[in-house]
Amino acid sequence: MNTEEQKQIDLLAVFHFVVGGITALMACMPFMHVFVGLMMMSGDFFGEEGGAPPPGFGLIFVVMGSFCIIAGWAIAIGIVSAGFKLKARRNRLYCMVVAGIECMFMPFGTVLGVFTLILLNRDSVRAVFDGPPPLNDGSEG
Repeated sequence: MNTEEQKQIDLLAVFHFVVGGITALMACMPFMHVFVGLMMMSGDFFGEEGGAPPPGFGLIFVVMGSFCIIAGWAIAIGIVSAGFKLKARRNRLYCMVVAGIECMFMPFGTVLGVFTLILLNRDSVRAVFDGPPPLNDGSEG
């Protein structure tokens, strides 16, 4: 594998860290649903004029919001761990699966997933991932 492909893999690893961070940040948006659901369950959402929905309705907001947060953070952790695995040149199949999952997240995930799949399917890159792990001699910064 030439140095150009090594630089491309390292760059993909950095982009995985960035997209993982953006995904984790976007996964925090359902906190609004959780807070609204908690307010509905406590009865403070509609004030004193009444007409509040039943507490079960607020529970739906809390459960679904929590599920979306946990799922988003799990995906973000998977993306970041794929970045670490790319940097270490190991677990090519895992990186390809994560790249396929990233393709669902428009626009950044799709671009990153496609470029990752293209690079990881090259024969020279495949040989590096299947071979022994690279030695770190400390010469790279």
